[in-house]
Amino acid sequence: MPRFQAVLFDFFGTLTRSVQRGAGHHGTAELLGCPTDTFTAVLDRTFYQRASGRFGNAEATLRWVCAQAGVHPSDGAVRAAVASRHLAVRADTRLRPDAVPTLAGLRQRGLRTGLISDCTHELPAFLPDLAIAPLLDVRIFSVQVGRCKPDPELYLAACRRLGLAPRECLFVGDGGSQELTGAERAGLTAARLAAPDLAEHMVFNADLDWRGPVLGSLSEVLDLVDAGGDQIGPATERYAPITAGRPPA
Repeated sequence: MPRFQAVLFDFFGTLTRSVQRGAGHHGTAELLGCPTDTFTAVLDRTFYQRASGRFGNAEATLRWVCAQAGVHPSDGAVRAAVASRHLAVRADTRLRPDAVPTLAGLRQRGLRTGLISDCTHELPAFLPDLAIAPLLDVRIFSVQVGRCKPDPELYLAACRRLGLAPRECLFVGDGGSQELTGAERAGLTAARLAAPDLAEHMVFNADLDWRGPVLGSLSEVLDLVDAGGDQIGPATERYAPITAGRPPA
């Protein structure tokens, strides 16, 4: 029997390349009548509050953000800004070239696959349009669960939906939101993706002291599961360490 029965992935920076806020976010701020720097600062400091879904739907959440920024746009402006923000986050999202082949390879090996993401309302809306969507058996979004990593409930929810014990699951992530140590505390095995492009990735609350297994590319997940989890070593100096930064949405 293989050691792992499923592999669960982070989204931003793991199944996607490194994320930075693109120009589309400036347009969202303009629609709201908010200085871009002010809008961005509020997004940065409220990421986990927004990603936990505590303010309601996308429009209600954006109204709350506007109140924090000291602006009070019209209903029409908020609706337009929600659509603009959806497009902006989608434009920031570029799947890794090996994301689809890796997920397909896992399923060909008989393993289940899943996604666990700290995210706001945009990702659940556009994920069904991505090429990885039909290759995921389970999708756990913080904004729907009401909790963010490293809360064990996100990992355990994925395990329950798969009908597997945590020890049967591998979690792969870039290390934001202390997701790696969170996965381990929930009983999963965790591996850090340390692809070179992640040196410029926006992260928040990172696993700065991670000393566990490291993957140099997403496709190395296939080697790991083929080896039953035994042929991967600790972090090396080949890749830049995780650096603290801003959240991706």
